[in-house]
Amino acid sequence: MKVIYGVQDGLEVLSRELFFSDQMSNNSIEESILKIFGRRLTPNQVVSEILAEVSKNGDEALKRYTKMIDGVDLQDMVLDKNRILEEISDLNAEVFNALRISAQRVEQFHANTVPQSWFDESQGYGEVIRPVEKVGIYIPGGRASYPSTVLMTAIPARVAGVKEVFLATPSTGQTGINSHVLAAAHVANVDQVFNIGGAQAIAAFAYGTDTIPKVDMICGPGNLFVTIAKKMVYGQVGIDGLAGPTETLIVADDTADPRLCAADLLGQAEHDLLATPVLITTSESLVTKIMLAMDKQMESLSKKETASASIQNRGVIVVVDTIDDALEIANAYAPEHLCLMIEEPWNSIDSISNAGGIFLGENSPEVMGDYIAGPSHVMPTGGTARFNSSLGIAQFIRRTPVVSLNQNKVAELAETAVTLAKLEGFDAHAQAVELRVNPD
Repeated sequence: MKVIYGVQDGLEVLSRELFFSDQMSNNSIEESILKIFGRRLTPNQVVSEILAEVSKNGDEALKRYTKMIDGVDLQDMVLDKNRILEEISDLNAEVFNALRISAQRVEQFHANTVPQSWFDESQGYGEVIRPVEKVGIYIPGGRASYPSTVLMTAIPARVAGVKEVFLATPSTGQTGINSHVLAAAHVANVDQVFNIGGAQAIAAFAYGTDTIPKVDMICGPGNLFVTIAKKMVYGQVGIDGLAGPTETLIVADDTADPRLCAADLLGQAEHDLLATPVLITTSESLVTKIMLAMDKQMESLSKKETASASIQNRGVIVVVDTIDDALEIANAYAPEHLCLMIEEPWNSIDSISNAGGIFLGENSPEVMGDYIAGPSHVMPTGGTARFNSSLGIAQFIRRTPVVSLNQNKVAELAETAVTLAKLEGFDAHAQAVELRVNPD
């Protein structure tokens, strides 16, 4: 890992660029595009072409791109609830139990966050809270499966009151959809699962096809092409945000256990080559201990090569004088996950302004947040925690103001409204108010 000293150098090395710039310039992606499409296209051009084709040709385009990109001949894109039950009928009971326990905690957490409609009769205003009607969830597939992400997206939508929840995820080759993802879809009460992936799945949810319904909201993480597609369809459909490579920033002092710090950094690093593990510490002696612990722990990892590359190429350690210095850098970086491995972490909570999720103390590792802590693990990346929040009820509801003024309240407010209307040169606005209080 790269070791940096001081606040200014720390701020510089952790400065943000466009959060998927590393992916945009990836040579392997360029070669993959050339192989699949037979032309040199940018990722943006690829996605634009896919969106246009799916919008025009619907299911036919979905099947064609699935064959081109994934090498899968789609015979049946849809798995309804009965079909899902068939597919998971012989699944391990231990897996089901783990999914159900996780689902319970996720549901309980989000149930505590549901806002209520309200109205103040004396003031003549209030709000009604309504969920969106249809949500499309994207779950990555391919070499890995993410049943936990199904729970972390579908359950908040259900708790919010969304009527229909659909899921799109690609096959793992010709073997179909991962059975653990289907089990999670069953536990989360997903209505239908669609056997498609990539930008074409986002296009299907955004525009609708004969098989796949047009939705009001698309959520869930994905690769570069999925992220670009979500960005391009935003405005025609809502999105939860733009997911970039995952990241964890640990703040540690001399009370931190180096083995636990090492384990948490490796837990982040094994996600993929672009995962970013960061440690900021006030203890220089801790650095060597963590390095040694990581070397030892890495030997037993099944994804040792990925973790090692992430640590080597993306990992950063910053040594500073004080916890306040560490938090200054953390707030500037606005990490997806901020872990406080310090004495009395609650004392620092008010100093944190930008973080996707906050994990306090050695008993609250970010890994627990990935699976069972309660909040959704879909959190803002790439510094977007400065203005975005983790996935929750808020993304699935609409807050609609309601105005119902009585005659006395209109009379009380009319003069001010007329003054402001005339100030902006809108005589008809002023007249519409005046007629309420002086009808003659």
